[in-house]
Amino acid sequence: MATDNKKIAQDVLAAVGGKDNVTSATHCMTRLRLTLKDMGLPNEEEVKSISGVLGVVQTGGQFQIVIGQNVPKVYREFCSLTGLAAQETINEKLDAPKEKLTPKKIASNIMGYLASCVTPLVPVMMAAGLFKAVQAILGPSMFGILTVESHTYLLLDFVFNAGFYFMPILAGFNAAKKLKVTPALGAYMGCILLAPGFMQMVTDKTPFTIFGIPVTMTNYSQTLLPAVVSVAFLALVYKQIEKVMPSSLSTIFTPFLTMLITTPVALLVLAPIGTIAGNLLGGGIVAFGNATGFLGVAVLGAIWELLVMTGMHMVVSMPFFILFFEQGYQSGAILGANCATWACFGVALGAFLRMKKKEDKSMSLGFFISGIIGGVTEPTLYGLCLQYKRCFIPLMLGGFLGGAYMGITNVCQYVLGSGTSFLSVIGFTGGTTANLVNGIIACVLSMVVATVATYFIGFSKEELKG
Repeated sequence: MATDNKKIAQDVLAAVGGKDNVTSATHCMTRLRLTLKDMGLPNEEEVKSISGVLGVVQTGGQFQIVIGQNVPKVYREFCSLTGLAAQETINEKLDAPKEKLTPKKIASNIMGYLASCVTPLVPVMMAAGLFKAVQAILGPSMFGILTVESHTYLLLDFVFNAGFYFMPILAGFNAAKKLKVTPALGAYMGCILLAPGFMQMVTDKTPFTIFGIPVTMTNYSQTLLPAVVSVAFLALVYKQIEKVMPSSLSTIFTPFLTMLITTPVALLVLAPIGTIAGNLLGGGIVAFGNATGFLGVAVLGAIWELLVMTGMHMVVSMPFFILFFEQGYQSGAILGANCATWACFGVALGAFLRMKKKEDKSMSLGFFISGIIGGVTEPTLYGLCLQYKRCFIPLMLGGFLGGAYMGITNVCQYVLGSGTSFLSVIGFTGGTTANLVNGIIACVLSMVVATVATYFIGFSKEELKG
């Protein structure tokens, strides 16, 4: 039976206090993320009882409703019901009380801003990454169907690189949209960082000055932070000019003056700071990887799904996302997330094999299919692990051992956004054949260990009888 996404949206809106209690809404891969005027108003149990809702998480000032991969459709229906589609936010006139700016709140705001810039890029990364995977599979490093001179091979390379080369433009668009200024201006800021004349000067190592001040000549292609930092300043300038600019002149002069002020500051100060921050972040991650070795991958593999349940996985992921844009691949601790996902598949499969009641077996099989085919682990987490607490042990054990193997064999991920289903192994294409094989072994090992452990220790005798 088809999912009634409109009914889910209607029930959720009613359960969180109606339109008047919703300040803003967005979504990630599986969750509807709401900012509410009164976070205490929703009845969490009532929301959980809605057909189509898998769970509820409150974190980072958001009321997050776990729905699954049909969340974009639910989100569209939710926007239609609230009017969000036209104006992005509603009820700002309600003047929700301002929260005190503590270090924790500032950090949360920064991570929320970065998440809003990165999350909408996931479809681009998935599409571009799959083109890279096809190129690797058909290319000379694997099946040899295409040569490096083949126009098809080159076309696949063009399409892949386009998704990452122009990242400052895409990130700038999302940053401006998040900060509620004209998104095209944010994209324009990204375009300036990639202007052909500027990029040629960078390649030729030609000095360049603004008002006599030398510009740091940096290649900003395939970067995220320079555009994100620059657009934050752009938004500040835009809003100040808009306040004083007469309406009759605003359409022309507000964008012009905004870019006139922002461009020198961005090229002289902000974009280089973004680059430095990216390098420091990358260096920190590399240092962490060197210090923890395979153990870092194993530990993150063990606890990753717990982070997913608390909504903290995006915070942990963000630095690794940024590093991927900088270097073009991922390695180290974050790869433990792949093993954790496959361990989650194993818990559902082990439960299906071990449980005795027909309805329980059917439920577990559904969880397994929704995970390995649909890439949604929340049904297993909320439907099995929370109900049968022992299942957390196999989940963590599978993620740990698979992560350890992945760390020992130095697996790298070259395709970001290849999904959390069985297709996630595509992410290991693009490097050596050994990298792909070891990546698959690590994932399968996680699932097998979790399956066996769930079968033997996942349930007590009383739970199996009941």
